[in-house]
Order: sequence, then structure tokens, then C-alpha cells
Amino acid sequence: MEKIFVLDTNVILFDPQAILKFGPQNTVFIPLIVVEEVDRFKKDQNENGRNARHFSRLVDELRQKGSVTQGIDLDNGGKLFISVDRKKNIEHLELLDLDLNDNVILSSALTLKEKGNDVTLISKDINLRLKADVVGLTAEDYGKQNVSLDQLYSGRRELEVPVNLLEQFQKERFLPDELLGLEEIHPNEYVLVCEENNPRHRVPGRYSLQKKGIVPLITMREGVWGIYPKNLEQQFALDALLNDEVKLVSLTGKAGTGKTLLAIAAGLELTISQEKYSRLLVSRPIQPMGRDIGFLPGDVNEKLGPWMQPIFDNMDFLFGRDRAGGASTNSWEELINQGLLHIEPLTYIRGRSIPKQYMIVDESQNLSPHEIKTIVTRAGVGTKIILTGDCEQIDSPYLDSINNGLAHCIERLKSSDLISHMMLKVGERSPLSEIASQLL
Repeated sequence: MEKIFVLDTNVILFDPQAILKFGPQNTVFIPLIVVEEVDRFKKDQNENGRNARHFSRLVDELRQKGSVTQGIDLDNGGKLFISVDRKKNIEHLELLDLDLNDNVILSSALTLKEKGNDVTLISKDINLRLKADVVGLTAEDYGKQNVSLDQLYSGRRELEVPVNLLEQFQKERFLPDELLGLEEIHPNEYVLVCEENNPRHRVPGRYSLQKKGIVPLITMREGVWGIYPKNLEQQFALDALLNDEVKLVSLTGKAGTGKTLLAIAAGLELTISQEKYSRLLVSRPIQPMGRDIGFLPGDVNEKLGPWMQPIFDNMDFLFGRDRAGGASTNSWEELINQGLLHIEPLTYIRGRSIPKQYMIVDESQNLSPHEIKTIVTRAGVGTKIILTGDCEQIDSPYLDSINNGLAHCIERLKSSDLISHMMLKVGERSPLSEIASQLL
């Protein structure tokens, strides 16, 4: 039987190139009602609008190859059909209210199945997938990873070695991998080297793909912009943030683990103190938690104030303390005026090129895989990108703890030597914050 994937509107708005991602010998079918729904978004100035326009241009180019109702050959070996079920199926009318667009999509998929095809409905709408199951259709989420949150790459591991190897590591500050027999270790993965039968005797390190072994962490005696790591995970995170060889760092963890604070502190250290980057750029998506209060008054800066307040809070904390030797620092407002610090939303990042900047994207779990790709591909020569977020705090209706842009980026890029990841688990904000994270 022919394998046919019927796409829902939200799949196209989520990824306008979804029609190209179902492999050879497969057919992608788009009901005409989906095209009509996509057309309603084409004038929007948000991600949905851009994706709608992208899809329309893509299909318009494919039309040059032939008729969409007869099927167009795709470059990946599959076929694309866009059509409408003109025949009113009496049985479908008894099952479904065809005045609803979702039910029209279901009816189209049912018609294809009744012709003997192997049909799968692809939708990010949970209720539509539920209705498909009720009427006997196979339905799947788009781009879903079949793993649990606990199975995601943590960025660290423990390694037990004989005492002589541990002493060699401490003395030579290097441990070659041929002495360890490591299997499936990722570049820049953090390793806690422990003595066999004595776990208290341990030394942290990082696996370097270039040197083919474990190297010690980067340490700063005077702290990083006045900040000192409070636990082992934060030591690992600061090493990744300060490492010039790593160009993309992802930090995940619950509220209060220090993700944003560590990232901003490292960015200030490398940009202001060491002058390795021309500017510190801090950004976050405009995504409300819960019910939105509507439009905000004022100019651009006044509108951004509530959205960027978590960044300002961290800046106030960092500039409120004295740095090494008790020397006071300029306020972060002065750094903004000097062009060394820039705080902005992600709304206007498309089309930009960002060279030699230390870029922090906070709350990146609320971004789709396509949005994450758009952000990372903005990086110019000498730019380092930091993605922070809590995969359990998702505010977007089409994302979850596994299938969001941050988790997608971590899993897809973990084998690159330009990437480093650390999952922070220990809360350090306050005892109240820690107990709330655990019990509420």
C-alpha cells in the first residue's frame, strides 16, 4: 500500500518545509482547506506569518513542475498532492460535522484510507489526533522525539579509574582516552574522574576531542564578574561559558539553578574585562506565561521593560556587588550607552548577521526547532551563543518538554566539538525556591 501523510495546518505553520521531510517513496497530501487556513496567516508579522509566506512561495515554485492535483515529484523522492474531496461522503457526514475545518481534514484522510492507502494524519493538535483515533485513523505528532526528559543528554558523566590514573591526571593535567576505554563519549562532555572504591577522591574534567583525552576545567581565582560556582554543575557550566573553543553552549535546569546569572556573568567577564567580544547581546522570546494582558503602552523601550525585567534583575544583582579588590564598576545602563551591552527581544533577529558578539538567548525552551535554527544561523565570525532554559516550563501551546527547540538543539548537535551542554539540577537561588521546585 502507498504510504500517505496528511498534514494539518499547524504542522505547516510550525515548519514550512515539512513537506520535504517525509523521505522517498512517501506521499504528502495537503487538503485544500489547509491551504485556505494558511492563507489567513500570510499577512501576520510574527513567526506564523513568515512561515505561511515561506510555505506559499515553496509550493508556488513546485507548481512549475506540474499540477499539484496530479502530484508533484519532490527532490527527496516523494510526491506532493494538494486537493479537495469534492464528493460528500454520507458515512463521513454521519460521523463528522463537516462545517468544522478539522473535520474536513479528517474526512479527506478517511477518503484516502478507504481507497486502500496507508494513511497517517500528522498534526500538532492533540484533540485532532484524538478524533482521528476515534474514527480509525492513525495520527502522529510532527517532529516528536520518543524519549523522556530524563533520557535527554545531560552533558556529564562519572568515571571510576585506578588511583594511579587519577594521580596522573592531577600531575600531568591530561588523561589520554586510550587509557580509559571510553565509549560513545561526546566532545566537550564533562567527566567527574573518581578513584575506584573511593568516590570522595575525585577530580572534574572535560573531554577534548582535539586532544583525545580529558583536560582540567578553566578556573578563575577571582571569580567570574564576582560570581563563584556553588556546586560541581556550576563549575562545569562556567568552564563551557568561558571556553573559547566552544561556540554554542546550552544550559538547562529548573528555576534557581543559576543558568541566566552564570551566562550573563561570563558574558560580562569576556566582553568587558577581557574584551574578547565586541558586545554582550542578551535576548529572550516574547512569550507570556498564562493569560496575556494585551498591548503595553509607551515607546519600544517601555514596552520591552516587563518582558526584559528578568534580565534587568540579574544585571542589578551582578552590578550591585563589588568585583575583585573592591573596585566598583559602571552601571549596566552606562554599558548600554557605550554600546557594550545590548538587551533586546528576538522578534527582529531574522535576517541579521551577528559577528564577534557574546549572545545569550534566555527562556529558549519556548522556541521551536525552526526558530532555534534561525537564531543559531545568525552567528557570524567570532560569535558565541548561549541558550538557557527550563524544558519543564513551556508556555507555547505547540511545544512540550521534549519537543521544543532547546531540547532539539541539544540532541542534534551534541556530537559536534563546537557544542557544550550542561544540565543543572541543584537550585541555589534560595531555600524557599528549592523546596518549591521540588514539591510544588
